Amino acid sequence: MTTEPHSLSGVRHDKATDMTRRQFLQRTTALGLGSTAALALLNACGTPTVNAGQLSANITYWNLFGGGDGVRMVQMEDSFSKSHPNIKLESVTLAWGAPYYTKLAMAAAGGRPPDVAISHMTRVPIYAAQDLLDPFDLNELAKVGITEDKFLPNIWERAHYNSKLYTIPLDTHPFVMYYNVDICQKAGLLDGAGNLKPLEGTTAIIDAFKRAQQVTGSAGVAFEVQGVTPWRIFYSLYSQLGGQALSADGKKLVIDDNKAEQALSFMADLTTKSKVAPPTIDYAGAVALFGSGKAAFHWNGEWEVSTFINQKSLKFNMVPFPKVFDQYHAQADSHAFILPRQSAVDPNSRAAVLEFISYMLKTSLTWAQGGHIPAYLPVTNDSQYKQLKPQSNYASVAAEVSVDPIAWFSGSGSELENQAGAAFQQVLAGQFTTKQGLDQFKKALQKLLSLPAPV
Repeated sequence: MTTEPHSLSGVRHDKATDMTRRQFLQRTTALGLGSTAALALLNACGTPTVNAGQLSANITYWNLFGGGDGVRMVQMEDSFSKSHPNIKLESVTLAWGAPYYTKLAMAAAGGRPPDVAISHMTRVPIYAAQDLLDPFDLNELAKVGITEDKFLPNIWERAHYNSKLYTIPLDTHPFVMYYNVDICQKAGLLDGAGNLKPLEGTTAIIDAFKRAQQVTGSAGVAFEVQGVTPWRIFYSLYSQLGGQALSADGKKLVIDDNKAEQALSFMADLTTKSKVAPPTIDYAGAVALFGSGKAAFHWNGEWEVSTFINQKSLKFNMVPFPKVFDQYHAQADSHAFILPRQSAVDPNSRAAVLEFISYMLKTSLTWAQGGHIPAYLPVTNDSQYKQLKPQSNYASVAAEVSVDPIAWFSGSGSELENQAGAAFQQVLAGQFTTKQGLDQFKKALQKLLSLPAPV
């Protein structure tokens, strides 16, 4: 699929004799040739394909990775730079969440964007709809080994907007379950091979947490209550019941009250009835409770694997978030590469960007060490990844995830997650009934739906 009127393949630049696309347009315009005619001449000439080893370009790359992710990303960037000495990579790390996405949108709208950037895939449709992104050229991607068959069908489909490919997925990062091996052994929850016995259904799961709690004397399971994690739990459970939050176009609230209250009732049971989970705890507190052995299970994103690996006294393992209701789903998102809209594309720089993305995909075993499931199937299907434990234990979840609904206020680090957390933590703390919590959340969504997109 060709999505630009020009080839995205690079041309070798001899600085003494060659010129970029932008320079060409500037010079032809100065000679009195209109921009339309200049573009036609440029497109008629075409651009020859260049071997990756011949590329010479400067590219800027924005991302939002901190902590362990940031360390691994820098490691991968350094490896790329060493193997591609003619491509100068300028990497900029910005604050996670709303500050990052605001700055990215402003840069694209203002004509001063980076050449390539990272986005959560749930954010991409809104950016694409606002014409803030360039779509990818499938023919040019194929030249660097990026083709549809290298990705799971569901994630490749989500990478499109209006039948155009706007993002290249780097990973899937799902909501998962951690467990303390020693505690679960004492509670009789492990099989003969030392792995957690399958937990499925509300009764079996709560029973397992109670048995584990008898061992810890503290908590059966720990998860953040005072933050956005309640949304991730709720959406995992609600999706298992077949529920949807917004219409496909992101303009209408379609929450099924019965299913939503069923999901919230199970969550509240954990904290206020069975009392196997602390009812008022923040993110750091939940991580610390599991890390110290005072909770047998932990519900969180897989990105905390690095934290627990570094605690040498902790023997833990990881499995997919459990199947509580009818059909398996777990809330997730993906980090992905995007092309912020360029006022004029330099084919040489664009070719270098595609080479960079390809390299990052092919070396994403390094990325997988931080817990994320590589999206590039040659990596996830390789024996090295399968031997990476406990990170590969939940790789199958990538085909069965539920991503946040599409709306300008949705996606990772969004106002939707904030409002869900604010409402649902009241239910978990026993201060709201499930109906009251759901009503507050629905009112917040209706208010957001009534507002125009800020971009």
